[in-house]
Formats: sequence, C-alpha cells, structure tokens
Amino acid sequence: MQSRLIYVLCICISVIPAASAMESADKKELLEFIDSRAESSAALARSLWEYAEVGYQETRSTQLLQNTLSAEGFSIESGVADIPTAFIASYGSGAPVIAILAEYDALPGITQDAVPERALLSTKTAGHACGHNLFAAGSVEAAIAVKNWLRQKHKSGTVRLYGTPAEEGGSGKVYMVRAGLFKDVDIALHWHAADQNSAAATTSLANRSAKFRFYGVSAHASAAPEKARSALDGVEAFNHMANMMREHFPQETRMHYVITNGGNAPNVVPDFAEVFYYLRHTTAAQVQLMWPRLEAAAKGAAMGTGTRVEIEIIHGNHPLIINEALARMMHEKLSEVGGITYTPQEKKFAETLYTTLNAPRLTLGSEEEIQAYRTGPGSGSGSTDVGDVSIAVPTVGLRTATWVPGTSAHSWQSLAASGMSIGFKGTQVASKTLALAAIELFENADLRVSATKEFNERRGENFVYEALLGDREPPLDYRN
Repeated sequence: MQSRLIYVLCICISVIPAASAMESADKKELLEFIDSRAESSAALARSLWEYAEVGYQETRSTQLLQNTLSAEGFSIESGVADIPTAFIASYGSGAPVIAILAEYDALPGITQDAVPERALLSTKTAGHACGHNLFAAGSVEAAIAVKNWLRQKHKSGTVRLYGTPAEEGGSGKVYMVRAGLFKDVDIALHWHAADQNSAAATTSLANRSAKFRFYGVSAHASAAPEKARSALDGVEAFNHMANMMREHFPQETRMHYVITNGGNAPNVVPDFAEVFYYLRHTTAAQVQLMWPRLEAAAKGAAMGTGTRVEIEIIHGNHPLIINEALARMMHEKLSEVGGITYTPQEKKFAETLYTTLNAPRLTLGSEEEIQAYRTGPGSGSGSTDVGDVSIAVPTVGLRTATWVPGTSAHSWQSLAASGMSIGFKGTQVASKTLALAAIELFENADLRVSATKEFNERRGENFVYEALLGDREPPLDYRN
C-alpha cells in the first residue's frame, strides 16, 4: 500500500514559486558569511576524509561534528535512537523546525589518495567514495549559517542538524524515524556529493539487504570429503538459484551480492560461509513480494547441500517521496548560488582524472552549470535511508558538483576528489543552497503549507509507516 501511494507521481499540484522572502542585502551577508568559513569547512571535510570510519563506527567523526556545533552554540543530544554515533544538534526555539541531515560514514574496501591517478593508501581499509565527508561538512556549515541568521535577525524557530550514521547499508535514519525523532519537524533538507549541480525532483529505489550465513561440517577436502558438508557449496548453490531467479523478477529489479566469507584454505572444507545480498525495486511493495522467494532459495540451497542457513536482515529503505513545491524552491536557490569554477591546478587535476573514466555521461565544464529542473516517474538507481525521512516529513535535497564531471559514486575517482579542493568547492555550493532554502522556509509560511499539503497527498490517507528492516535493533556490528 505504501509504495503504491508513494509513486502516484502524476498528482496535479499547482506549484507557483514564491518570490524570495530574503532581502538581497541579507542574502549577500549570508553568502559572504559562508565564504568566510570556507577554510574551516574544508578542514572539517578533510578531517572526516582522513578518518574514513565505516557505518556505526564513526566515533571520531561524530565527536568532531558535535564539538564543532557545540562551539557554535548548538545544544547536543548524543546517542539517539540507541545508536552511539547518532546525534541531534539544535539551535533556537519554537516553530517552525527545519532539519538538515548530515551523513559521515565511509565505504569499506576502497582506498585512494587525493590525486588523479590510481594510488592506494596502505594505511586505510575504507574511504569516502560516496562523499559523505562532504555531506557532513556542508550540512554543518549550512546549519551554522542559519543559526547565525536566526540570532542576528532575532527570528523565532529552530534549526536542527541530524547526525545520521551508517547510510551505506546500515539505515541509520530508519531507526531515527522509527524512534519518532522527526515528529515535530516541519521540513527536512539534505544534499549529496555528485558530478553535477541539480535539484531535480527524482526518487530512489526501495531496498532490503541480508546476510545469509551457511553452516556445514569441516573435513580434509582430499582425505575425507565424504565426511564434510561444505558451507561454501550452500552459498554457491544459493547464488546460482538467485541468478536464475533474475529472469523471473520484474525488469526494474536490481539484485547484487558479495561473498563475505568463503573459507580460508582449499584443502579444508569450510564449515562456515556467508553471502551479503541487496534487493532493490522502484516500490517497497515489490521488494516485499520478491524477498520471500530469495529466502526460499537460500533454504533450498541449504537443504540440497546438507547445510543449514541463518538469515539476518541488515537494512531496508523506502523510496524517496518527491515534493515538487520544495524541489522547485531548491532549484531556484541552487540557480542563485551557481556552479563552481576550477583553478588552473584543479583543471589539470580534472583533465587527468577525466581520462580514467569509463564512458562519462558529462563533460568537463558542466561543473559550472546548473542542470535543468526535471521531475517525473523515472527513478534513480540508488537507494537511501533519506527515503524513510521523506515518509515522515516533507523532504527535499540537491546534488552539487563535488566530483569531476562523469565520475561515478563508489569509485576511486570520487574518493580522490572528495579529499581535495574540487570536493570542497562543491560543498560550499551545497552549504549556501541549503542555508538559503532553510531561511526561505522559516520566512515563507505559504510554502510550508503547500509542501505539507503535497506531502499528505502523495503519502496517501490512512498511511501507516512500516520499516522494511522490521523491528530489529540497529546492527552496530554489521561492518565488523
């Protein structure tokens, strides 16, 4: 029911962009304030890049962010939703309450120096190849700018920075939504690192993941194979059946896996093996329909190989609910801020890195442009726990050109740019846009009403939230 209601994207809503409620002199002052903090913003982003802490293990990252906000006068609530690295930083009082989301987890298994040629870092086992170090720094700087505006202009209202860990497969925000931490929020804002500047009103894929753990019996692979039952055979049989199943899933489905444990020596039949699966679709309802078939295949593989299987749901995300009233406003603010311009050194970096990209869809120079506003039924190919926030409260985001045009997320090229000035410049664009959008929302009550009306229509009547990860506790050790 949820997904069917979420994806009625043809709802006829009249969206008439309102004139900016902010005076030009105040806007100039705000943007200059953010520019004056460019070095501290870059230092914050670089520190998080160096830490490169994976989901639910972001201890230094969260402490740095909390310390930064506390020093700026924010009150801090740490360890929310039973997650040690999650927090909420608040400034101001009363309504409206405008939330800004911040992510700061890194991806495991990828390292790269901040240079345009492939250069592994032997001292690291993870890296910010999705730019969450930039995400956190940009959101923090936007929150500080809005705080400064509230204080100087003696405005009522509350700005909140939500420190949200473990977006990459840990669904940190889902637990925060489930705990009711967004109940009094009027609007939530977010952004993401990317290879372009865009505030398009696009959605995301629903997904669910699980670790399938097979248990067998060990023995000498040559001397006594008849005594063994290979847990790896269970994994491989399961993978084979899952791959055959692709033909009989809807074509919009995405399914991918990685064997996280397949044994240690060929002459020892492994008594334990594990495979980690993701299953995605445009609707949460379809993911819920397909999932039992995947679990049945795992159980069949265990039966056929004489092993047993245990299944642990790790995370699950709903698709983003589009809000055009907010998206058009965000596009206006992004267009006011504009893109970025490379220095000669940055241009050389970009040109060198560009030669390493495989079939880039954007060309150099597009980092200076703002992509045309668009909306419609087409969905993005990724998934995000921001989707569950967008079910709880009207939500809007943007992307900025923190990476060389044509760069894919989760690549060494995105990791390289996220640790140097190209990434930091794109972060400044995000900070300015978010701050302008937040202030517009504080000042423009009509926009808040329109956004809430559209939100309620898209979500549907009698909506009941159900987390796709069920009632499990946060998987604090899922990256161990």
